[in-house]
Parts: sequence; C-alpha cells; structure tokens
Amino acid sequence: MTDRISLSVEGGVADVRLARPEKINALDEGMFAEIAAVQARLDGMAGVRAVVLSGEGRGFCVGIDLESLGSSPALRDLMPRTHGEANIFQNAAWGWRMLPVPVIAAVHGFAFGAGFQIMLGADIRIATPDAELSVMEMRWGLVPDIGGIALLRGLVRDDVARELTYSARRIAGDEGARLGLVTRLADDPHAEALAIARAIAAQSPRAVRAAKRLFNQSFDASAAQLLEGESREQELLLASAGHAETLTAARQGRAPVFEDEDWS
Repeated sequence: MTDRISLSVEGGVADVRLARPEKINALDEGMFAEIAAVQARLDGMAGVRAVVLSGEGRGFCVGIDLESLGSSPALRDLMPRTHGEANIFQNAAWGWRMLPVPVIAAVHGFAFGAGFQIMLGADIRIATPDAELSVMEMRWGLVPDIGGIALLRGLVRDDVARELTYSARRIAGDEGARLGLVTRLADDPHAEALAIARAIAAQSPRAVRAAKRLFNQSFDASAAQLLEGESREQELLLASAGHAETLTAARQGRAPVFEDEDWS
C-alpha cells in the first residue's frame, strides 16, 4: 500500500505489515504518517472484521529511528492532539486500540521502545518464546511516550510496569507471557495471529465491535458505567436486523452465518 507499510485483505482479515526490514522496521517520520494513513483506511473499510499487525524481516520493530528523527521539528512540540486524544507519535500505538475491530500483533525478533508500545496497542499479542521485548526509553533519558504507560496499566500489575520502565531491561517472549504482556506464545506468530483473526471474522461483526467498545471503556469506567454500557450495547444487538435468525440457528443447533450482516 505504501513504501513502509503493506496491507492486504482477505476474508474479512486485514494483514498489515511494517515493511522497512532493512532498518528492522525502525520508525521515522514518514512511517508514523503511513501508520496513521493505514489506520484511517482500515477504519473506513466496512468489510474488515479483524487486523493482523506484524513486521517484515528480522523483527517486529526496534523503535524510533534515532538517526532520522533525532533532529525532527515534530519533536519540538508534542502537546498538540492531532489524532483524537493522541499526538502523531502516540497514535502509532493508541490508534490500533481505537480501531473498531480487534487487532492481533504477531511479534518476532525485536519489539523495543516505540515498537514495544505499538505491540501493546493491539488487543491480542502473539510472540515467539525468544522474542526480545523492552520499554527501553529510559536508556535514552526519556519516558515511554507512544502511549506505553496508558496501555501498560491495563495489562500488568503497577509494580511490574514500573520495574520494566525504570530498568529498561530486555525480557524474552516467554517472560512476557508470564507477566501478561504476551497473550500466547507461538513458533510462527503470524500464522497463529491469522488463525485467531479468522476465528474472530467468523463471529458477528456487530457484536465483536460492541465488545471492543466495552473493553476500551473498561480502562477508566466505573462498574456502574460498564454495566450501563453492557445493557446499551446488548439492546442495540438484540434489536438489530438478523438477530432473530441467529437465535433460531442456535436453537436448531446450526452455526449462525454473519456474512450478510450489517457491521456498521
């Protein structure tokens, strides 16, 4: 699709790949812009039901291309909110969480710094046992600023997030799974992620999108807000066209088919 990102769609599954393998998918200014463009395109594609996000070459993403971005004027003022609640850099991670459909990250090789935070932006993360993961910003005298802290707090205990951030230590994929950063380990994370995405794509797209909205709300919502949100989403689903046929199929022991369902 672009110089630095590839995109293909088949059977409702979008396969997105960071495609700067000669730099192990290090992020320069153009790559941040292209990630935002791909996210915007996916947001407007009605037929997409799940997204797989991976990196070509030796690793998922080694983070910021310091040589390219070190003197960028864009780094002089990070405060403008250019993409909803986020700036252009934060959007590279937060934007995947804000997509209306589930995103599954397939991680191999390295996920460092900004790359690690992009991985955290996915709903589900599949990694090889020997993948190398690190928050890493502290090594450069910086804080994680690609949405990392906002995303970490929903995945691991507070003290674990602090230790990983303060120490900038590298951990392997299998330790990441034990800590809760990695959903599942696989020798071929891309194949595993595609299998999960296809399973999601076989479900009701309206219900999946509703569930993602509820999970996104759960970061800051009170129990009362979540309970009200569940009721609101369920009322809309029960009133949607085709739901009666879904219930009939379930009662008859048939698998419901959602191919023609309105997924807006």
